[in-house]
Parts: sequence; C-alpha cells; structure tokens
Amino acid sequence: MNDLYIYYRVPDQAAGALQQQVRTMQSSLAQQHGVAGQLKRRPGSNDGLQTWMEVYRATPDGFGAALELAVQQAGLLAAIVGARHTELFTDVAPCA
Repeated sequence: MNDLYIYYRVPDQAAGALQQQVRTMQSSLAQQHGVAGQLKRRPGSNDGLQTWMEVYRATPDGFGAALELAVQQAGLLAAIVGARHTELFTDVAPCA
C-alpha cells in the first residue's frame, strides 16, 4: 500500500468554500474506499495564496484513479491556482 501526498495553492478568498468541498470529497472517498483523508495547510499565505496538502495513507490499488475522478466531480480544479502535485511514498522494508 502507498501513501499519497497532494499539494496545491489556494487563493485566500477561495479557502473557506474549497475547504468544505475537499472535506465533502474526502468523506465520500472514506465511505467508498475506506481511506480517511487529511487536509493540511502551510501556515500563513504568500502573495494571497495558501499551500494546502491532502494526505491519504495506506491507499489500496486503484485509489489514485478514484481520487482523480472525485477531484473532477467536486470541481476542485476550478478553485486552485496551478496544478495539484502528487507524491507517492511507500513504507521502507525493515532491515533483516
């Protein structure tokens, strides 16, 4: 299983509405796929933009595609500046 970290920039004036959209999307994903998402942000803003991060831990195969579909259906891309950047991490195997 993999952990997904997705970060993107949000205009200050869009933050309140977008937060509700992301939380609703994450709730739906948790119900459908059993993956509880987290929403984080970097403190402060820079030039009227906040940096947000969604975190999804221990995602099953196919979750990335389900997440992208959910993002499109929720209309999140219209409220962010630039791209959503996705980082994928796996656990490090224990040393033998």
